[in-house]
Amino acid sequence: MIQSILIFNHHGKPRLSKFYKHYPTEMQQQIVRECFQLVSKRPDNVCNFLDGGSLLGGSDTRLIYRHYATLYFVFAVDASESELGILDLIQVFVETLDSRFENVCELDIIFHVDKVHHILDDIVMGGMVLDTSLSSILVHIDGQDKILKGEGSSFLQQVSNSKAAEKVKALGSRLSHH
Repeated sequence: MIQSILIFNHHGKPRLSKFYKHYPTEMQQQIVRECFQLVSKRPDNVCNFLDGGSLLGGSDTRLIYRHYATLYFVFAVDASESELGILDLIQVFVETLDSRFENVCELDIIFHVDKVHHILDDIVMGGMVLDTSLSSILVHIDGQDKILKGEGSSFLQQVSNSKAAEKVKALGSRLSHH
């Protein structure tokens, strides 16, 4: 099971944190700091798996991470997860973000955190992997975007129709007074 998903920059500032196991807020912040300390000190030419820190359960938890540009994508998992499978999952997550934001960067994650969480929820829910197919995830996200745009336009139509109705009523009342 995936226990948490963290994205932080090379200075240790968290840009996204999703915990599938309950931790108090202060403990979550400590976990992010500890994960950053463990991951950021590793050279680029070593394996992308390591034992979780003391706050996450030590050797019972694995940190699996990828470093892209200024961001670290870190998944904390238990022993039931495949390290290579999680590395592929991170790759799919980043490729999905790239396709939505045209070469995703730190600012995209900061300013579109709701979209990033939405994409993540299409891939992982409750600590369980839902989908690993990039094309399937993109089709699902595109479908939801169309629905949202449709709801947005129908909302705008309702608003404009109600405003038009108010104008007709106002015009009618003016005419009746004259």
